[in-house]
Amino acid sequence: MSSTGSTGDVLQQVNQFWSMLDELSENDPAGYRSFMEKQMKDGAAFRSPPELHSCLCTEILQEPKKGSLYINICSWKRVPAPQDPSRPLPVCAGKLETDTDEGRGVYTVLDVALNPTVLQESMKDKTEVYTLALSFAQRQYGMTLSQRYTVVSCGPKNSLEDLYRRLGFQQWSNTSKQAGTASQTPAALLQQISSLRSEKQHEDPAAQIICRPVEHKKKDLIQVISTTFVQPQKPEYQLEVKTDTEGVAHSMELTVELPKVCSVSECQLRISKDDILLEVEDVYYLLLEFPKTVIEDTASAIFNKKKRRLTLRVDVF
Repeated sequence: MSSTGSTGDVLQQVNQFWSMLDELSENDPAGYRSFMEKQMKDGAAFRSPPELHSCLCTEILQEPKKGSLYINICSWKRVPAPQDPSRPLPVCAGKLETDTDEGRGVYTVLDVALNPTVLQESMKDKTEVYTLALSFAQRQYGMTLSQRYTVVSCGPKNSLEDLYRRLGFQQWSNTSKQAGTASQTPAALLQQISSLRSEKQHEDPAAQIICRPVEHKKKDLIQVISTTFVQPQKPEYQLEVKTDTEGVAHSMELTVELPKVCSVSECQLRISKDDILLEVEDVYYLLLEFPKTVIEDTASAIFNKKKRRLTLRVDVF
C-alpha cells in the first residue's frame, strides 16, 4: 500500500507539466486553446458525486477506538481506474469519524471510494471487495480488525450529506448546466500535450516529448488518492461586461487574483452558459453566475505568472 509514487517523482512530473503548458500557450496558441477547451468541456466525471454502494460492519479490537467499524464502499467517477492490472488500485478515503449512541455504543465510520468500473468488476466476487476494504482500513489507519464482518443495509451517518462532507465533495449549484474540466493526473495531461505537439513533429522533430509513467512496486496494491482536506478560500476577482460603441454587450472578462498559484496548470476551470467554477485544490474555490448568457466555446484563459493573475474572456449571446 502506498501513496501516489514518491514525492520526488510527482514533483518532477508536475513541474514538467507546468513548463510544457506555459510553453504551449506561448508557442502554439491554437494547440493551447484546443487543449483548454477540451479541459473545460470534460468535467462531468469530476463533478459527479460519490454514490454509496454497500456497507460493512466489523469490530476494532484495539484501543483507543475499540468498538464497531462501519465501512461505506462508494462508487465515484472522480477516482481513476488503474491503467493496467500491474498498477496499484486507486482508492479515495474519507475522514475517519468516531461517535457513540445508545444502540451501537462507540463506533467509527470510514468511507472508501473506488472507480465505478473497478467496483463493478470486483463485485463479481464480493468477498474480494470486502477483504480489500478491510485490508485498506488496517494498513492505512493502523487498525486491528476482526476478520468477521456483516453487510448491513444502513449504517450510521451514511446520508449523502455525510458522505460528501467526509470525502470532501463540493456540489455545484443546481442551476449549473455545465461543461467543464476533468480532474486528470499530470501524466494524462502530459500525454495530451505531447499529442498536440507531436502533430508538428515533421516541422521540428526535436519537439517530440516522451513521457515515462511513474513505476510502482508490485507489492503496492492500493494507491491512496486523498486523505487530507483543507477548506479553500474565495479569491479576489472582478467581472466586467464589455460593450461596443452603442452600449451593446459583446463579451465578458473575469480577472481573478491568485497569489498562491504558480502556473495555470494548477487551476481547474469549468464553464457553462450560466456560470463558471474555478478551483485550485485545497487553496481557492470560486463559483460565479454570469449576468448574461455566454457562448462556452468562445472562452479563453490566460495566466500571468508574474502578477499571479488569471484572466478569462468569453463572448455573450
